[in-house]
Amino acid sequence: MAFWAGGSPSIVDYFPSEDFYRCGYCKNESGSRSNGMWAHSMTVQDYQDLIDRGWRRSGKYVYKPVMNQTCCPQYTIRCRPLQFQPSKSHKKVLKKMLKFLAKGEVPKGSCEDEPMDSTMDDAVAGDFALINKLDIQCDLKTLSDDVKESLESEGKNSKKEEPHELLQSQDFVGEKLGSGEPSHSVKVHTIPKPGKGADLSKPPCRKAKEIRKERKRLKLMQQNPAEELESFQAQGHPPSLFPPKAKSNQPKSLEDLIFESLPENASHKLEVRVVRSSPPSSQFKATLLESYQVYKRYQMVIHKNPPDTPTESQFTRFLCSSPLEAETPPNGPDCGYGSFHQQYWLDGKIIAVGVIDILPNCVSSVYLYYDPDYSFLSLGVYSALREIAFTRQLHEKTSQLSYYYMGFYIHSCPKMKYKGQYRPSDLLCPETYVWVPIEQCLPSLENSKYCRFNQDPEAGALAAD
Repeated sequence: MAFWAGGSPSIVDYFPSEDFYRCGYCKNESGSRSNGMWAHSMTVQDYQDLIDRGWRRSGKYVYKPVMNQTCCPQYTIRCRPLQFQPSKSHKKVLKKMLKFLAKGEVPKGSCEDEPMDSTMDDAVAGDFALINKLDIQCDLKTLSDDVKESLESEGKNSKKEEPHELLQSQDFVGEKLGSGEPSHSVKVHTIPKPGKGADLSKPPCRKAKEIRKERKRLKLMQQNPAEELESFQAQGHPPSLFPPKAKSNQPKSLEDLIFESLPENASHKLEVRVVRSSPPSSQFKATLLESYQVYKRYQMVIHKNPPDTPTESQFTRFLCSSPLEAETPPNGPDCGYGSFHQQYWLDGKIIAVGVIDILPNCVSSVYLYYDPDYSFLSLGVYSALREIAFTRQLHEKTSQLSYYYMGFYIHSCPKMKYKGQYRPSDLLCPETYVWVPIEQCLPSLENSKYCRFNQDPEAGALAAD
């Protein structure tokens, strides 16, 4: 497997599929089937290559559904953030957050039925028994002392230099180092320039009616008959030769909507901090218990788990442990590559955490959990939009990092179909591993759960995994 120059090779134990397991989507007791491997360590490039072949990680367990046999085929989905434009429903969520922050407004009545698990209620639910089984198997294997120690301590004793911690807020957007260290500014948000719309090769969109009015105005001014000009003005048209400002015709960008200025006396303050989870940074360690308590409440209220579950060790294994090696190449993002937690701090306390991987070509969303008291803010949708904006920010320095992976799209599961609302997006063909626009895939998925999306009959399947 590939890895950065000077790095360590990926080390995995492969477990081929032998049995069927309970499906976390359709609840079929013996319908889910996948191949998996326990990753002791893995380079970010190797994992990038794997997710581009339909694999996905949960903690240190990396799995791939057997697509033509499993009951609910799971297609890897990615969004293209550089061309992304928020929909009306997305804008509604962002405005709801701004109103809450600015004035403390809470939506009346029950919140809308919006998916709140961001991008993962994934196969982890159905395969959790399998993951625990493999976890035990790996513990019983005759491994070297250093591998055992790394699995049990989960990177706590790592001597690697801690990466930068990224801090974003509604009224301040910048990058800061950990507590007690100097900070430096980083360009995060710039006002869109004319011509920087969804299609970068075209100027800002203007309505045909306005263009016709402008042409008529120019013609009248050139001919300069006073009576005609007065007549034109009498109809309410200004005599200006200047076209209307692009800002009035161009929709607000995602960043405009997220980072809209708040009044000085705003009711609340929201900060988004990106902290490295593996190996754990000092800020991650300092907030681990608070983060776990949010996850525990989330599981109890949203997923009806009993109070004694999940344990802190289960939480750590599931959402904190990662096989990805931290890498900070000079041409990479300032925070480096690897696994992170994106913490949402409201008035000094954590209300939500997005688990993400930053890879050479993408930001990969792993999981989202939140304080149920703030369900009215639609944090699943809001966090996805923040992660798309974060991907665009990283792209400014690292040009090849230009995609946002949302996990698996499952057309047969209504709860997971919402991922297709983040356009433009692509699905991965399970046979040829080419990306196909989701609009082209949906008609086929309406007819069959399992589909080959690549319509080229000459394109054969790539080498077996």
